[in-house]
Amino acid sequence: MKILKFLLLFVSTPAFTTQNEQHQQQQEENPNARSRVIDVKGGPESVIWVVQLSDLHFSVHYPDRASDFRSIVGPTLSMVNPSLVFITGDLTDGKSKDVLTMKQNEEEWKEYQSVMEDVITRSRLDKSIFYDFRGNHDNFGVPVVGGPSDFFSKYSINGQLGREKNVNSITIQTDDRKHLIVGVDSTMSVGLRGPTNLFGHPTDQLLAELDSALSQWDSQAKEPVTKISFGHFPLSFSASSSSGRSLRDIFLKHSLSAYLCGHLHARFGKNLKRYHQLSHNYLSSQKFFQLDVHQTPSRSAKNCTPGASPIEEFWEWEMGDWRKSRAMRILAIDRGHVSYVDINLGSGFKKTIILPTFPLDSRFMSRSSSHQKYECQHIIPPSYETIRALVFSVSLIMSVVVKVYDSRSGNLDVVMKEPMRKHVDNSSRGSLYTTLWNYRAFEDSSPNRFWLQIEVTDVMGRSTLSELRPFSVNGLTAKVSWTWTELFVMGCQWAALYYPIFWSALYFQFFILLIPKALLIFSKKQYTYKNFVAKRGFINGMAWVLQELSKITVVWFGILGYLFYLILFPWFVGQVFTDGGDRGYMTYMGWVVKTFDNKERHEYIGMPDVMVLVLPHLFFVVLPATLASSALAAERVMYREHVRSHSAKKEDDHDQHNERGQTYDYHSDRKSKFLLEKRWIRKILLVICMALFLKHLMDCRSLIKAYEMNPIIHFPVYSLSIPLLLVYAVYKTGKV
Repeated sequence: MKILKFLLLFVSTPAFTTQNEQHQQQQEENPNARSRVIDVKGGPESVIWVVQLSDLHFSVHYPDRASDFRSIVGPTLSMVNPSLVFITGDLTDGKSKDVLTMKQNEEEWKEYQSVMEDVITRSRLDKSIFYDFRGNHDNFGVPVVGGPSDFFSKYSINGQLGREKNVNSITIQTDDRKHLIVGVDSTMSVGLRGPTNLFGHPTDQLLAELDSALSQWDSQAKEPVTKISFGHFPLSFSASSSSGRSLRDIFLKHSLSAYLCGHLHARFGKNLKRYHQLSHNYLSSQKFFQLDVHQTPSRSAKNCTPGASPIEEFWEWEMGDWRKSRAMRILAIDRGHVSYVDINLGSGFKKTIILPTFPLDSRFMSRSSSHQKYECQHIIPPSYETIRALVFSVSLIMSVVVKVYDSRSGNLDVVMKEPMRKHVDNSSRGSLYTTLWNYRAFEDSSPNRFWLQIEVTDVMGRSTLSELRPFSVNGLTAKVSWTWTELFVMGCQWAALYYPIFWSALYFQFFILLIPKALLIFSKKQYTYKNFVAKRGFINGMAWVLQELSKITVVWFGILGYLFYLILFPWFVGQVFTDGGDRGYMTYMGWVVKTFDNKERHEYIGMPDVMVLVLPHLFFVVLPATLASSALAAERVMYREHVRSHSAKKEDDHDQHNERGQTYDYHSDRKSKFLLEKRWIRKILLVICMALFLKHLMDCRSLIKAYEMNPIIHFPVYSLSIPLLLVYAVYKTGKV
């Protein structure tokens, strides 16, 4: 038995030529330069693979995140043996235990450095193939790169290796193809504390560098180039530059295969993917939102001319997080075909991992260019002639079997079952299994008729199945729909939507304040409770309720003045950096802060990041307070009329009683009478006012913790206006 274990260990580990040896021999002379070229030697010649990790959130309050990473990731990387490892942001958490204070914590960075050194050692990979990038958490409260609180530059791998640029490009060369992989850091140049540090902020300079990096091989048309980019922020959470350009514009220009990112975490859904294609429609709504994973492709004429311009399109794939999901992604490029597998390491180390590289998953990996390529029959490459899969395992593999299912009948019927053979090479980097097939037999107009699954059995008898997934050799795309949460975080361009939402909310509030007041002053028609009872309707009811608010002068002018204050003046003054210094002030347009050396002032940074404070305040505090005050005023009128009618009823004779009974419905309406006599409507409104008061109190508490503020000194108008107006409205409407 001991001999058997020794043989298994011998087969599973030294059989692969390590990336460490290859990269030391093949990389260009300066391994820390912004642009590198790596010649990959050893089989399989047709495919390369890289690993992505994201959103580690190492925290002093949750040590299991780092300990699990240390124990699981090193052995997994040793087994997978990737060409590159990307860690796309949020390396540390930077949050207090109550998650309200968000700034840098050096202890977390020291732990990150220690864990990564251990992981690199256990993986037996060269340190130079690891690339880590800032996320917004790594930038909380960092006023300047290289400053005392910029721990990323001190403790990260990129910082230690002198990678100071925000764009890093690596070209992995095989015998017949180049694979251009570009990492981009679009975090704020002046890092604010959270929560107003949420978006990526690419500058025009960064976009120019990214454009240059992605075009570096365009003039050399000898070999095909597959382009991939990595970053932290999804495009839905990336702002435009000062000139209006965006990461999306650059990616479309270069017909990127895929952009891989993090930031959102897995809690929002499993389908955090998005397909982008250039639209020439000037009135396209895609500047603001996209309603489904797959943008409706623009129909373009088939162009099979050699050297024709590629279709301007790319995929965006968010990967989830290590923080809670313990996720790792392996991405492979097989003769230009890009595929990936996401692995959940929450249950520990995986002994076998399967990554099918062809045919591609028709839900997320087919593009318009794939279908056009298939239509141009003369340019279909030989890569269509085999089914291929990468298999990573710590044990000797005994068999690999591919199964193809047909779902036309409504069931999954096996139509193909074939063994796969390992690609043999003297200096193999990994195990690629292939089998021949007649791909034309699987041509179909439906992109999800045929499904593929691969089963691997190791020497210990353990069986591992790949995810069952649809494929289309025609290059057609299977439809996948977002859930509401996925649409909310991936489909909405929040940077473009912020101002339209903000001004719409303000205009609506001005409308419901000013129009009823104008009607009360200038119009002969008055909206009263008696008119509403005589002619019920939503418009009459709302006009009457809002007009009653305008009669409580202090509350009406108070809310109107507060709205103007939110537009014209700073909301609050707070500490936005980790190490103190001068305070900045925030408006709806962003923060105004001085530079770290106090030589100049940055105006309106953190736009649209401030929307996380601005919009909730408008929609969940100011607007509800306005409506609640209006409802209190209206309830007072209803109760007053009820008291008057009840008193008059005692004095009137029987005929007058009958006459009044015909005039007002509430005399015969026992339910309304009960509500009015006990003032249950007012009691319900008081509960709503209390909930608003508590909501606002919790918001103020969060701001006090986040930006080290005193509510009386640093934001008195913001903290006191709404509570005082509500208290006055409650007091005033309590009098009959």
